[in-house]
Amino acid sequence: MLAKTATIAAAETILRWYRGLVAKKYDGSERRGPGRPRKAEDIVELVLTMARDNEWWGYTRIKGALKNLGLKIGRSTIKRILREHGIDPAPIRGKRMPWAKFIKAHLGAIVGMDFFTVEVVTLHGLVRFHVLFLIDIASRTVEMAGIGREPDGRWMMQMARNLVDVEDGFLRGKRYLIMDRDPLYTQAFRGMLKGAGVKVVRLPARSPNSNAFAERFVLSIQSECLERMVLLGERHLRRAISEYMAHYHAEQNHQGLENALIAGNPENAAGTGEVVRRERLNFYYREAA
Repeated sequence: MLAKTATIAAAETILRWYRGLVAKKYDGSERRGPGRPRKAEDIVELVLTMARDNEWWGYTRIKGALKNLGLKIGRSTIKRILREHGIDPAPIRGKRMPWAKFIKAHLGAIVGMDFFTVEVVTLHGLVRFHVLFLIDIASRTVEMAGIGREPDGRWMMQMARNLVDVEDGFLRGKRYLIMDRDPLYTQAFRGMLKGAGVKVVRLPARSPNSNAFAERFVLSIQSECLERMVLLGERHLRRAISEYMAHYHAEQNHQGLENALIAGNPENAAGTGEVVRRERLNFYYREAA
């Protein structure tokens, strides 16, 4: 059916229809009331920079520094900005290990976990699927833990069992797992991980930068793959994700790995064979001579 439609509408037109359908499903503009205007993003970033660069500065000291720049902001606003981004008040901030240092100190033993959602076209309309994944911070290797339409506590417990399996669980040998405060990460789920020797690090509310590696992966798979397709059913979704993961691990260069491939250099990389383009996200390689 899609093939017949494609003969009378361009691919971009079909994608635009699909995106509009998704946007309409979750459009809450008619129900949205007036909200409190937020501070300009540049001011928020300035507050965060001052707090991070000066671990012993309290709210009043930051307020004074902003005043020197002609910016009048109350202590309560500064407090709220720091709290929303998971930054402790001084002097607690100066006594704790900065998050970046924690990540660096535990490379090889720390994994990030997160969900992303995908809207899939079915005979019953748009259906939202939840995708649970993990990323090894050191190697950037990603594991798709599960894809579910309505994940619940029992589903999450099965995911935990798979992840800590003594033979092939992705969390074997890992010490820390960072995650947000999604209600799906139940106490029983966290308890099973703890029982297997994995310490769960729960992030402060509204602090996506604390799980930046997972967030970056979500941006990549959405912009490079899922947002470029009209997904027709669960099987189509699973195949698309499977193909992208093959590309991600074996064909995509990663800046965090000094622009290398996770799976290492492809065969015949230094050879003299003909350069060939693989259609899956346009990967170029050399054929065997």
